[in-house]
Amino acid sequence: MARTFPRRLLGGALLLAALVVAPPAGAAGFLATAAISAHIPILAAAGLVTMTGTGFLLASPALKLLGARRSRMVALLAAVGLTAVIAGLAAATVFRPGSAPSTAPAPEGVRFWDLPTGSRIAYVHAAAAGKPRPTPVIFLHGGPGTPGEGIPVGGEALAAAGFDVYAYDQLGAGRSTRLDDVTGYTVARHVADLEAIRRVIGADKVIIVGQSWGGSLAAQYLAAHPGNVAKVVFTSPGTLWPGANPDNDLSQLLTPAQRERHDELTESPRMLTTFLLLGINPEAAHALVGDREADERFHELALVSKDAGSCPGTPSREPHGNRQGFYVNQVTSEDFRQVPDPRPELRRIGVKALIMRGSCDFIPWKSTYEYRRTLPGSTLVPIAGAGHAIAGDQPAAYTRLLQAFLTDRPLPLPAHDSADPPR
Repeated sequence: MARTFPRRLLGGALLLAALVVAPPAGAAGFLATAAISAHIPILAAAGLVTMTGTGFLLASPALKLLGARRSRMVALLAAVGLTAVIAGLAAATVFRPGSAPSTAPAPEGVRFWDLPTGSRIAYVHAAAAGKPRPTPVIFLHGGPGTPGEGIPVGGEALAAAGFDVYAYDQLGAGRSTRLDDVTGYTVARHVADLEAIRRVIGADKVIIVGQSWGGSLAAQYLAAHPGNVAKVVFTSPGTLWPGANPDNDLSQLLTPAQRERHDELTESPRMLTTFLLLGINPEAAHALVGDREADERFHELALVSKDAGSCPGTPSREPHGNRQGFYVNQVTSEDFRQVPDPRPELRRIGVKALIMRGSCDFIPWKSTYEYRRTLPGSTLVPIAGAGHAIAGDQPAAYTRLLQAFLTDRPLPLPAHDSADPPR
């Protein structure tokens, strides 16, 4: 009896270990296989085999110590049974597709460029009124992957002042191309698309207006093609170079209710698995959750936080129906962290630049001022009563600044030259 008790205790511990260790081992096998394959059936098979094998290797000696007859056969049956239960749970959670609504037809006025880069880009155009000016204006939306709908705020006023105005859905967002190989969503590809657009519209130079991430992209384009930019406007620009500034986290501004919904959308087993796969093999993530489903989830996230970056008391903005781009957001953001520092090149460029910053912008002041400090021909103008979306919070002030800067008139609001934030 004295010898039997320790054996049974050890056997019980091994059996418990089989129950506890086998499921994580299966998950590890699934994820490890993603490093060499993007085929979900292969990943799932690897996970099932790893889980069953781990369960059997632990349960077999456990049952032998417990004195079970035909312990190996019983251990194999137990391991298969455990794997079947976990597989059923995974089928109901990780592998169960979410909602994936069909893309709505493009509204009137949306046209497409088929660029030599291979991108099919959706765009809208406001033609210049009266005597046209020689340099068109191109608006760059934020995100990456969060396009607007139609001509942006201020665009019609610029068209009335003689500018041809364009706004387009960047690759992977809105109504533009979704890539089969999501690793192709790089900063260099976005820069190449913008350069191709300049050529397609026949412009020697362009004026760029970049909002948030669009400002980061504008800076990358300016560094790569300084001779092709007449003027540039950075509106609540994102990070100039990630190596110099910390990440900007809008989610910190969410209310408890918004945070709960945010977590619900991002922490489901299916989405957690997708995020893990993105870090290992983005193509495997794409195979698990396709564009329409991922974009719908990303759109819902955008609705949760759409007003979080505004000043307190600002009226809520109505959402639009243009599709967000999940994979272009995730993959481009990761690629952006690897790009070379553009600041040495930008310091040598004398292109006139206007930097707008809202008083309630969640982007750190240091990040915004980096543009003013880097670009020798830049002017920084704070705008009271505006958050990250200046055009939505203070459209009149935003439009007046655009018009004045682009038509070489005195700016209607004072510039800020100090490295310290305005009070």
